[in-house]
Amino acid sequence: QVHLVESGGGSVQAGGSLRLSCVASGSIDSGQAMAWFSQAPGKEREYVATIDGDGDASYSYSAQGRFTISRNNAGRVLYLQMNNLEPRDTAMYYCAARTMRLAYYSADEYDYWGKGTQVTVSS
Repeated sequence: QVHLVESGGGSVQAGGSLRLSCVASGSIDSGQAMAWFSQAPGKEREYVATIDGDGDASYSYSAQGRFTISRNNAGRVLYLQMNNLEPRDTAMYYCAARTMRLAYYSADEYDYWGKGTQVTVSS
C-alpha cells in the first residue's frame, strides 16, 4: 500500500511560481512511475507531467517549458515546479503513483492517489 500527501498549493498572480510536493509512504521506491494530474471544476482529470522508473520526464503540451517534475533519490518525494503560471492553470493538483516502471498519460493507469492541493492563479 502507498500513501500520498500533496502540499505547496496556494493562490498566486499570473506569472508567479509555486512548487508542489508529494510525500509518499509505504511500498514505493524510485523504480516506480509517478505523475501529477490536474482537475478543474466540471472537467476531467488531466495529465500534467510524469516521471518513470528511470527518471525520464514527460509533460503535457500546456506544461511543457513552464513546469518541471522531479523526485528525490529515494523516490519518496515528488515535486512539481510551476513557473509562469496562468489563470488556466487553476485546478486541484493530484499526485499519483503506479506499481510499474513505465509512466502513462491516463489516470486509469495509476494505482494510488493523494487528496490533492489547490492551485489558484489570478489575472
